Amino acid sequence: MTTVLVVDDIAALAEQYAYDLKRLANYETLVAIGGGQALEAIEQEALDCVVLDLEMPGMDGFEVLRELEHRGADVPVIVYTGTGNFDRCIQAVRAGAAGFIDKNEPMERVVRDIEAVLTRRRLEAEVRSLRRRLDAESSLLGDSPPVRKLRESIAKLAPIPSPVLILGESGSGKELVARDLHRLGGNPKAPFVALNSAALPESLVESELFGHERGAFTGAAAARRGAFEAAEKGTLFLDEIGELPLAAQAKLLRVLEERRVTRLGSNRLLAVDARVVAATNRDLDAEVAAGRFRQDLLFRLNVHVIQVPPLRERRSDIPALTDAFLAGICERFGVRRKRVAGAVLDGLMAYDWSRNNVRELRNAVERMVIAADGDVIGLEHLPAEIAETMPRPGGRDGTSYQELRTEAERQIVTAALERNSWQVTRTAEDLGLADHASLLKIMRRLGVQRPTR
Repeated sequence: MTTVLVVDDIAALAEQYAYDLKRLANYETLVAIGGGQALEAIEQEALDCVVLDLEMPGMDGFEVLRELEHRGADVPVIVYTGTGNFDRCIQAVRAGAAGFIDKNEPMERVVRDIEAVLTRRRLEAEVRSLRRRLDAESSLLGDSPPVRKLRESIAKLAPIPSPVLILGESGSGKELVARDLHRLGGNPKAPFVALNSAALPESLVESELFGHERGAFTGAAAARRGAFEAAEKGTLFLDEIGELPLAAQAKLLRVLEERRVTRLGSNRLLAVDARVVAATNRDLDAEVAAGRFRQDLLFRLNVHVIQVPPLRERRSDIPALTDAFLAGICERFGVRRKRVAGAVLDGLMAYDWSRNNVRELRNAVERMVIAADGDVIGLEHLPAEIAETMPRPGGRDGTSYQELRTEAERQIVTAALERNSWQVTRTAEDLGLADHASLLKIMRRLGVQRPTR
């Protein structure tokens, strides 16, 4: 059911408006008397729309809109006024309102306006959902400088048929990189075959890679193509390549050199044409030194190397990742979309994520969705291992976590400005911001000013 909050400083008017909306459109309606109550209701309730009086004593509608923008609230707001001053209504739309109406409008017209706003929001949500699905299937989420650099590397190497070695910690997104190399390559409609070397029993590794003929071993009731044949003209992704047994490494090296395979139980050579992309979270140079990985195979695989950054080096992507995971998990579980409180997001961004990176974040979001009975995920729903690492507000020196975070941001911006001789445009590029205006906004928010000499 659609839930609408009516905000007015006159209780009788707000209650009558809410009653009429419920009577005409069967909305679930709530009432807030003044801007302060409105912000509390928006923070605590799952709302579909807010009808906000512009002219209120104390905190007026404009201040409510500014505070909503500051908090990042996503609920659409329709402002209304009884003064007839539509210039102020237009100013409110520029400040973020989704529309405006006159208090004297017939309620049927008000319902139509609310429905139009809700329809527009639903369409926008569907577009975002489709984009998230596309991103989840085909590319890395995030717009941090490390991810942008990673995308540039992928774009350069995708058209090249040479082998690529992807290095990165567990859960950092190595398979997504491999899929993007395939998707952006010369033959994206060809097969993409993924094989996890660590998950294969040693006795079946060669059969999985190179195939087998009927009767080649006990249980081989029929001939079977291996991964190289299955990936013909496409991409063979060998995940956890460092786990491959030495005997299979020798045969893999031969296939890479000759571009031909021999199925188990056969003497016939079969030509194969598949690009090999390998990935590992191990230090292969150390594995070579320890005698667990062939140096000649490493030289064959690392023609091109892509390093995937761990999540702790791209913390600014955590909000986007969290939002995408939240949407997907709620949709899969068939529950109403939940939202994450700001303090929870601060905790997620402060956590190290060294155990399993993006995969660990996704699992944490799923646990929070299950733990939260309401529509808001709060600090009490954070997994214990994350909550325990959060700095306590009001430490011994009286400094809150938010103050520490702001100061850290201020130091980063100031250091970058110093490094670039206080050239704003150059510093914005250095920090990976969209433009110099974005940096100026951040500087104003942090109170950063160029020191007088």
